Amino acid sequence: MQQLNDKQLIKRFSYINGSWHSSATEIPVHNPANGELITNVSNAGPEEAILAVKAAKKAFPAWSAKSANERAVILRNWFNLLMTHQEDLGRILTLEQGKPLAEAKGEIGYGAAFIEWFAEEGKRVYGDTIPAPSADKRIVVIKQPVGVVAAITPWNFPNAMIARKAAAALSAGCTFVVRPATQTPLSALAMAELAERAGIPAGVFNVVVGEDAHGIGKVLTEHVDVAKFTFTGSTAVGQALISQCASTVKKVSMELGGNAPFIVFDDADVDAAVAGAIVSKYRNAGQTCVCTNRIFVQSGIKEAFTEKFITAVNKLVIGNGLDDGVTIGPMINAQATKDVSDLIQRSISAGATLVLGGGNSPLGDTFMMPTVLTDVTNNMPIANTEIFGPVSPIICFEDEEEVIAMANDTEFGLASYFYSRDIGRIWRVAEGLEYGMVGINEGIISNAAAPFGGMKQSGNGREGSKYGLDDYLEIKYLCFGGLTK
Repeated sequence: MQQLNDKQLIKRFSYINGSWHSSATEIPVHNPANGELITNVSNAGPEEAILAVKAAKKAFPAWSAKSANERAVILRNWFNLLMTHQEDLGRILTLEQGKPLAEAKGEIGYGAAFIEWFAEEGKRVYGDTIPAPSADKRIVVIKQPVGVVAAITPWNFPNAMIARKAAAALSAGCTFVVRPATQTPLSALAMAELAERAGIPAGVFNVVVGEDAHGIGKVLTEHVDVAKFTFTGSTAVGQALISQCASTVKKVSMELGGNAPFIVFDDADVDAAVAGAIVSKYRNAGQTCVCTNRIFVQSGIKEAFTEKFITAVNKLVIGNGLDDGVTIGPMINAQATKDVSDLIQRSISAGATLVLGGGNSPLGDTFMMPTVLTDVTNNMPIANTEIFGPVSPIICFEDEEEVIAMANDTEFGLASYFYSRDIGRIWRVAEGLEYGMVGINEGIISNAAAPFGGMKQSGNGREGSKYGLDDYLEIKYLCFGGLTK
């Protein structure tokens, strides 16, 4: 942290109603690359969460009353500050989360892009006029902000997941309360510092950091003053949170687990498919909800693809994310590596063949070697569980109909990918895959202009794009009567 240009970005307290709130106890924040203590952060609880919700409720009338352009100017200030401090924010992110610095700085730019996008998109919240059933009536539809938005965000993208939600909420005129993951609170608190500098008023953007996930979660999901709840995380936790929101019938949007297929047809550009699979699978050490989980390769090119893929995996460089040249950092903690190792061993016992990696790196118990498994079937543990680690199971298939069925054989439906140069096949497969997002000859699919979200048990709602404001707005129908003379 001594290398930061702006050390004021390191904050140790929750940010509530424009002030920094200390608590009696603290949470240690460790660097997953070496286990070193970065700092201690004040440990807030349900009481602070209630204060944040009340502050957001109080701030809502004035914030929602601002014109879309006034909000856009403030959000643009926030975007500019995030980009000005991209180097420092990336370093903070790497220190607490582990991903390589270049990748961390990329996340800062990616998250900030949503703030830039929604700063402008908020100006385009249009209503409608509808033909009335009689001459003395007029029907008008307007859209208004839902109110206080509460969010819980994960550790794997500690900056971007907050930016993606807060940008849409604030641009729509809502106020915002977020509980970030306790493994990675520093990125959220640095964003709050820059939000204050940008001119976001007190109570509009609040960050509550606390270990009491259940207690804080109950406030954010059940408090009557919270109009909408949004969550990014596992399907199991999402299901529980949806249930908690039911008591007050909140608007809910969820971005949950994934089991992304990556399909390589025999007419594909194999080199391009290898490059796409590498970036999709091993980004953030495989700890992303949209990363490739199962690689399906058509039998005619299986050997050629596998050979080139293994060569590419061998070129990946494991290490501390702050070191030059590193392309894979540590996993978030030792338990995460153990869980993935157990998954690998269970699949080997079921008949999979380990051809590369398979265990921890000599660098430490949070570093897992990039792993490739062959002879995998779609019913093995490695294929029907979200891996969340740097492991590539390769599954052979014969024809298009078979692979679509295998790809869809999961309760998840977030992201999917396939490579082909046959235009007819591209349309058939794209329409046949039961996923909210489909990458066609492309391994990186997310951007601010596109609707990010899933089908089935991967969630509901969309983030980013012109559709991303919908979950933060209420549609109100106005019926004007008595208009005839």
